[in-house]
Amino acid sequence: MRYMMTYDLMETMRNTNQWMGATASAMASYPLFSMIPNPAFSMMAAWGEVTERTFQRMIAKPDWGIRTFTCEDGKDHLVDIVPVMERPFGDLIHIRVNGREEQPRKVLLVAPMSGHYATLLRSTVKSLLVNCEVYVTDWHNARDIPVSEGKFDVEDYTLYLVDFMKELGPDTHVVAVCQPAPLTLAATAYLAEVDPKAQPSTLTLIGGPVDPDATPTDVTDFGRRVTMGQLEETMIQRVGFKYKGVGRMVYPGLLQLTSFMSMNADRHSKAFSDQIQRVMRGEASDHDAHNRFYDEYLAVMDMPAEFYLSTVERVFKNREIARNEFVVAGHKVDIGKITDVAVKSVEGANDDISAPGQCIAALDLCTGLPDTKKASHVEPGAGHYGIFAGRSWRDNIRPLVIDFMNANTRKPQRRAANKNKVA
Repeated sequence: MRYMMTYDLMETMRNTNQWMGATASAMASYPLFSMIPNPAFSMMAAWGEVTERTFQRMIAKPDWGIRTFTCEDGKDHLVDIVPVMERPFGDLIHIRVNGREEQPRKVLLVAPMSGHYATLLRSTVKSLLVNCEVYVTDWHNARDIPVSEGKFDVEDYTLYLVDFMKELGPDTHVVAVCQPAPLTLAATAYLAEVDPKAQPSTLTLIGGPVDPDATPTDVTDFGRRVTMGQLEETMIQRVGFKYKGVGRMVYPGLLQLTSFMSMNADRHSKAFSDQIQRVMRGEASDHDAHNRFYDEYLAVMDMPAEFYLSTVERVFKNREIARNEFVVAGHKVDIGKITDVAVKSVEGANDDISAPGQCIAALDLCTGLPDTKKASHVEPGAGHYGIFAGRSWRDNIRPLVIDFMNANTRKPQRRAANKNKVA
């Protein structure tokens, strides 16, 4: 499967389905057919509309959609997406609310590189904007990155996080969601050894596989069942001629989306059938519940092949972070060196992707951290998505995380030094 032809074949199938949907919608909506009282034309038009939108969203990067934010002064303030650091494989961006005072908490939200864009955390960002300065890791789609930019694996990912943390300073609160949790823990430990003054104040790990074997799930079992050779042969393709990253080896987003959809095929089929019926009855809209969810869910991005394969091999199969044996740029990272960063784990009791036990394992690895700087929370009844973006996050988890940040904020040392100088 590691050929451009295979990648282009998938894109051709997607493009064909989009075209068929557009054609069906246009033909069945022809004014002449309105004279014929046949529901088949309404069905055809509705099917075409839903199909066109579905397959078009698969190659579109969603917008953050945060235009304004209402502040305590009662005014709507414009929101800008401001790049702070720009790198080939990902940027550090600031979700800046213009015209309001700087907020007391600086939060770095580490978004997953797992097939979806950082905008998957849109609702998380909105909830934190209330009283935080929010920064986000905005990972790029590998299909758009030229081969000349080189590789990007788990070590490169970790070093990106190290640079982002250095840029923001020691008064930063880092929140890692899902996939990046173990690598963010490693980045913090790396900083603790090479540049202790740049460590963040707190580190909150939400639903991440720090130790995948602590509580195995279907996701972790998959990593055990297949060999790396099988994985590379069946999952990796070369980007086709349509994109800037032509020739780059990737794990295609379309392939991952197919896997995700097949896991709950009945539920997704019913959702799309119901949406077609709503379109026929004139009850659907651009921003109804179905479109809000699937516009984000279907928007997938390719991952660099070396990042995907090294994640499976080193994080899941070899459990290098769980065993405290992770190496970055020739340097063996010792998580026990974290002594001054408060660490909190958050898990969902019903999480079937990163089950309870996988994330809290981080606290046992922090052997140099006193118990007063460790915390954990398991949210009853919450699934994977709910612990960072659903009602559980808004009502219960977010307040706990904010309190944790408030209790462990480290003032920038440069400010303390200035005060001593003045005194």
